[in-house]
Amino acid sequence: MDPVIVKDVQEALDQFVGREVYIHLETTNGAYASHHNDQFFSAGAYIRNAKVTYERAKITGPGPFRTGLKISLGWIYAEGITHYEIDDKGRLLLAGHDFSGKLAVALQISETPFE
Repeated sequence: MDPVIVKDVQEALDQFVGREVYIHLETTNGAYASHHNDQFFSAGAYIRNAKVTYERAKITGPGPFRTGLKISLGWIYAEGITHYEIDDKGRLLLAGHDFSGKLAVALQISETPFE
């Protein structure tokens, strides 16, 4: 993955506007760390293969970045994005890594379901 270049990510997001896509959205603050420290509060969210059509997309902020997808009844939103990649299947993969390099957030967009 490469560090976010806002212009490139915005162009990639815009390519999916108005098209039916599958979304993978995941957050974690170290869900598996609580077994090392019982005082650690673990939280996360996960959704895979949500089929949506978004009408607008925006990546913003000074970095780490916020990314929002406007859908008919609201928003899909990820904060903390630091890296991106367009893979060999044409999927846009956005990720946010914490200061130690661990994954904290992922937002992925594909025209086909994720495996």
